[in-house]
Amino acid sequence: MRSDVRATLTTAPAWRLAAMIRSGEVSPVEVLDAHLYRLAAVNPRLNAMISERLADARREALAAEARVRQAPDKAALPPLLGVPCTIKEFLAVDGLPWTAGLHARADVVADHDATVVQRLRAAGAIVLGKTNVPEGGMWMETSNPLYGRTHNPWDVRRTCGGSSGGEAALVAAGASPFGLGSDIAGSIRIPAGMCGCVGHKPSELLVPNTSHWGRTSAEAERVLCTGPITRTVADAERVLELIAGPDGQSLARHALPPADPALAAGELRGVRVIPVTRNARIRIAPVMRAAIDRAAAALAARGAEVVELDDATWRKIFGKSVAVWLAALSKAGVADPGEPPTSFADLVSGGAPLRVVPELWRAARGRARYSVPTLGLIAIDRVTKPFERFVLGGAPPLAEVQAALEDVLGPRGVMLHPPFSRPAPRHVWPLLTPFDAVCTSLFSITGLPATAVPAGFDADHLPVGVQVAARRGNDRLTLAVARALEDALGGWVPAPMT
Repeated sequence: MRSDVRATLTTAPAWRLAAMIRSGEVSPVEVLDAHLYRLAAVNPRLNAMISERLADARREALAAEARVRQAPDKAALPPLLGVPCTIKEFLAVDGLPWTAGLHARADVVADHDATVVQRLRAAGAIVLGKTNVPEGGMWMETSNPLYGRTHNPWDVRRTCGGSSGGEAALVAAGASPFGLGSDIAGSIRIPAGMCGCVGHKPSELLVPNTSHWGRTSAEAERVLCTGPITRTVADAERVLELIAGPDGQSLARHALPPADPALAAGELRGVRVIPVTRNARIRIAPVMRAAIDRAAAALAARGAEVVELDDATWRKIFGKSVAVWLAALSKAGVADPGEPPTSFADLVSGGAPLRVVPELWRAARGRARYSVPTLGLIAIDRVTKPFERFVLGGAPPLAEVQAALEDVLGPRGVMLHPPFSRPAPRHVWPLLTPFDAVCTSLFSITGLPATAVPAGFDADHLPVGVQVAARRGNDRLTLAVARALEDALGGWVPAPMT
């Protein structure tokens, strides 16, 4: 395959690839080969894909090729027929490891597909493999003792974010047209922002989390969201259409509303835009604030109304957002009535005894069974648990913050906020700023939809992103606004790894 053809296929949006396959312009095997070539070129440096099903993918591509050739009505073919994708390791994929990056689950292999994976397969997508995650998912960097560290494709000395970091790294590098991540405090939007691709966290209880590793309590189910990481906003919306809706197994109960023709056409008159460039006491870098300003100006040029948040309202929503977030996470960790309590330590160790100091000593000698951030979180959890009521007692009720946010947003309002405090930092540096995830977490715990979209680069040519949030159920609105920003600010650019 010529290099120019390969470059076209590894930079085209997923739905463009699907259209090319249906028309016969390109075959599913050619699309697969182009992405496998790119994967072989970049993954040794990224360490993003950690388990693969390439032989099965080739058989499925050949079957898709035959199906296209024999179909009398090409328009009736599945919408993603022959398009490759990747899946975050936390989601079950039949026949592939399902470890969550945990030493205690090193031998676990899934014997079924998660609901969202089933829905992608039914749409014709071909799963290439699974992507790396932080150990247990509770950190902003993607690294674990089983698979090691994943790097940012724009600068391998820097983090790709977490916990869907492997997914964002592959999509950003052009090795996967799209993939599925999950988000409980920013785990889709932080990696998307750091790697320069599109990521959408759906509204609460819109997409089923069936066969996603982790806690299964009602509160955890409400906060956790499975969603797409893609090259374009249009791809994110179309993938969301495929995976949204109840499955009768999880608590997901909402359906995605029909598309608004005016929004779909880019009409933003009547849309209120609220730019926010500060959050609690988190230091937001000037380049991130500048991206919010550029985004607001671009939307105003499209006819949207830009409204500044007054100080009193800002204090009500964002003034104690760190405490609100920590209180919500604590609540999400409480088991449902009648279920045995499970600590984070129990979750990552599989119920085995876990002593932090000896495990840190093992890590210092190169025999780590747990990552340092995980051990740190467990230590903090154990030390602060007896004082939790006093430490978090001053946090306003979550329902009060949620109501204030939705009242400010209204039915046609969006909020612009950085997906992280700064562009991708060097590896390990997020340990020094553990609360910076509050940039995304507030929208997670309140159940709001939020879309991260590329907004250019900083002076070091690292991606800069903008996050668009709206009222619960207004996923179409955040995606429409993100699409306008994509048009105005340049959108996804593949990382030029060689």
